[in-house]
Amino acid sequence: MSSGDALFQSEIPGLALLARGKVRDIYAVDDDYLLIVTTDRLSAYDVVMPDPVPGKGEVLTRISNFWFNMMTDILPNHLTGRTLDSVLPPATPGKSLECRSIVCRRLSPLPIEAVVRGYLIGSGWRDYQSTGRVCGISLPAGLQQASRLPEVLFTPATKADAGDHDENISFEKTVKLIGHDLAARVRDCSIRIYERAAEHALARGIIIADTKFEFGLDGDGRLYLIDEVLTPDSSRFWPLDSYRTGTSPPSFDKQFVRDYLDTLDWNRTAPGPKIPPAILQKTSEKYRDALRILTAPQESDKI
Repeated sequence: MSSGDALFQSEIPGLALLARGKVRDIYAVDDDYLLIVTTDRLSAYDVVMPDPVPGKGEVLTRISNFWFNMMTDILPNHLTGRTLDSVLPPATPGKSLECRSIVCRRLSPLPIEAVVRGYLIGSGWRDYQSTGRVCGISLPAGLQQASRLPEVLFTPATKADAGDHDENISFEKTVKLIGHDLAARVRDCSIRIYERAAEHALARGIIIADTKFEFGLDGDGRLYLIDEVLTPDSSRFWPLDSYRTGTSPPSFDKQFVRDYLDTLDWNRTAPGPKIPPAILQKTSEKYRDALRILTAPQESDKI
């Protein structure tokens, strides 16, 4: 089902649909592979809005694949390089899915989200205001909203069911869930990936304030980076030229939609309200700006 050139929901007869997430539709190819279709659905405050953002799924896919390829020396990922045509049932039209789909390894996801914070914003800022800490980690007094943190923080969270909110947990709780060695590896890899991406983005005028990663294991216990990586859906991207402490900076993501929703008499529960076309178009432009800036080659990349 599509809206204009936007895809709200995919339908692939002949492949078993395993799940529809907030954004992604996941199909079984066989015992070893999955087909993931990134739609143009938009969620805000953990509610899927009724109107899709044109082109959003393609942008998310292209940004994720860019980062996946950059980080392979740190950790392998779930990409396989297989084409969409190689897994679609015969005579299934795949043109509309081509730029928004990946064939990936079928792995066992870890039961946590690996949140990495470089700046004091969002729930971290609210936590700091009330406790002087972020997820139990003590910080110096006197920091402002959007301040750069003294060091990058790993603040994992449990995965919430659709419509619920993720819950921040301590590293000790993470150890209880997945074991010390695996928890330490997830932490260390998450910070390394974030720091490399943050340096890359900063050179292009974007601050990556925070982000979240997901990981999975294969049958032999090998760790992989999965899902999406460093997209406007999973991260806060701020333009460097308008960054100021003491306020929440503008961003290359769905904050534009959140700001609109905050003007409405809406209780942040499903169903979400209709989004005006102008808001959707502006949001689409923000996502495309992030893709263009982050992935465009620079002369320094050739050195």
